Amino acid sequence: MRICVVGCGAVGSLFAANLATLDDVEVWAFDLNNAHVDAINQNGLQLVGAGEVLGRPHATSDPTAIPACDFGIVATKAMHADAAIAATAHAFAGGAVASVMNGVGNEETLAPHVERVIRGTTFPAGKLLEPGVVQWDVKGDTTFGPFEPRPIRVETIAPLAEACTRAGMPSKAVADARPGQWRKVIFNAATNPMGALTGLTHGRLCERPDLRAVVTGLVDEGKAVAAAQGIELDADPEELIDHAARPDVAYGHKASMLQDVEAHRMTEVDYLNGGIARFGRELGVPTPLHDTITALVKGVEASWAQ
Repeated sequence: MRICVVGCGAVGSLFAANLATLDDVEVWAFDLNNAHVDAINQNGLQLVGAGEVLGRPHATSDPTAIPACDFGIVATKAMHADAAIAATAHAFAGGAVASVMNGVGNEETLAPHVERVIRGTTFPAGKLLEPGVVQWDVKGDTTFGPFEPRPIRVETIAPLAEACTRAGMPSKAVADARPGQWRKVIFNAATNPMGALTGLTHGRLCERPDLRAVVTGLVDEGKAVAAAQGIELDADPEELIDHAARPDVAYGHKASMLQDVEAHRMTEVDYLNGGIARFGRELGVPTPLHDTITALVKGVEASWAQ
């Protein structure tokens, strides 16, 4: 089996490094960070923290160098997905491509470029420490399932989930991946921007009753939007938020949106809070908190141009 991970930031690197430890899987890693690519090819891709792994995928910044693949895993920032899949789509002409990006609407971005799209959701998180080295902060599960407008059989998706599980990234193939995806979207949209706006880690954010109340309000709006689509979540985001706040889970983890704000990078707020608000408008479900959070994060982004 040959798998290409498109976008080897923190999450993409977790998949690429772990999968590259399997003898029966050939792994390619595509990323535009040339220093990261060079380091991977020279020294391997090292994970530290929650898991100690050294994988040796084939890394490249040249999309034409990627051979035909059975599966793709797109792990770019949501706003970079269109350009990334447009450049690499030739490698997946006979394969299937899974999104593990944050937010909603990513499968729709991939679909014009590749025939077979997999709806994916992953909870592991980390951060790039230096080229070739990624800190693995949070472990978690991954779910893969059909993209409903052009569904493929679960049995076709299963080999990808099985490979990820054998590599140390617990994954499952399911008939309906929307409950898992909306679980994470609601979790991220309730916590990531709050961390980005306050500068607090996940645990410190949850310690403040005033901020935790806002998080609950965001969760409630997200649940209402999911329910309006007939989606029954596979876990309660509130319980997951409290679990992640434990010292042995993700108390000190800086959300990816906070990492983006600290680096003055554009955030994924349009695909998280903005995405929930967009679905809410289409379904007639009010989402005033998500609208407000989206505006505030956009204001932070605008301040960088001053």
